[in-house]
Order: sequence, then structure tokens, then C-alpha cells
Amino acid sequence: MSRFVLVLLLALGAARAEVARPAPGFLWTDAAGKPQKAEVLRGRPVVVLLADSPRQWAFRSQVGQLQKLYGQLAASGLVCVAAFSQEQGLLRSNIPFLGVSDPAAVCTAFDAPEGFAIALIGPDGNLDFIGNRVLPAQRIFDIIQNSFAVQKKLRRD
Repeated sequence: MSRFVLVLLLALGAARAEVARPAPGFLWTDAAGKPQKAEVLRGRPVVVLLADSPRQWAFRSQVGQLQKLYGQLAASGLVCVAAFSQEQGLLRSNIPFLGVSDPAAVCTAFDAPEGFAIALIGPDGNLDFIGNRVLPAQRIFDIIQNSFAVQKKLRRD
């Protein structure tokens, strides 16, 4: 296969790139107490923290990491969502978190192991990352900045 054909095929694939790994749907509760679909958040990066309890060490540690770069993350339109599978409680943070309507179902939808998980959803609705370890703030920032939707905006076509 010639180099030209290979470049052309790659360019066509990139031009038609769609959501490769759609994030699971979930319902969150707005300020008026009405359930909203996750699709309403499309166009903004979303961090979903899944934990047993807001008092869990991993959850509190991840919130601490988010606070380090929250100003920059918020400037990119970041939305933070928290779902607690076992124990609801007061979430002590200066970061505004959306609550979910059915936390156990959200944890199941994300196929999150018991304990702690973090999921990053790109502005295009793609599940860009899911893991069960605390991520450094810079890594979260990098994943958000390197999502397909963000990179597409930065490209000169």
C-alpha cells in the first residue's frame, strides 16, 4: 500500500471519528430537585467520582487532587458528579458536585468495582478514562485537554 493511500485512509478515518466508547447514561438532580439526563451535560467534560461513602479516603484524596487545578478545570467547563453506593452524606468541598438520582445504579452502569472509581467523560460523550486509583490533578487535566472533541477544536483544517 502506498504511503499516499495510507495517509488518505487515516485522514478519512479521523474526519469521521465518532464516539468510540459512549459513557453510560445516568440521571442527576438539578437545583430544583428535578432529574436530568446525562446528555444535558454534552459539550462539557465530566468527572464522575464513584465511592462507597463521602468519608472514604480515596474519594477525599481525589477531591483534594481536583482542588489543586480546579480553576483551570472549571475554565474548560468541567462538571463534577459524585455517586455514593453505600452511604450518603455531606460532601465537604469547595467544588460543586452534582448528585445522582440512583447512585447504586450509576456505579453498576460504569461497571465500577466496590470501593472507589473515577471516570472522565469527554465533551463528545466518550468515556475517555475509567480507573480505580486516585489520579493526580495534572493527569485529569491532560486527559480532558487531549480528548478528541478538544483536539478537533484546536486543529486548523
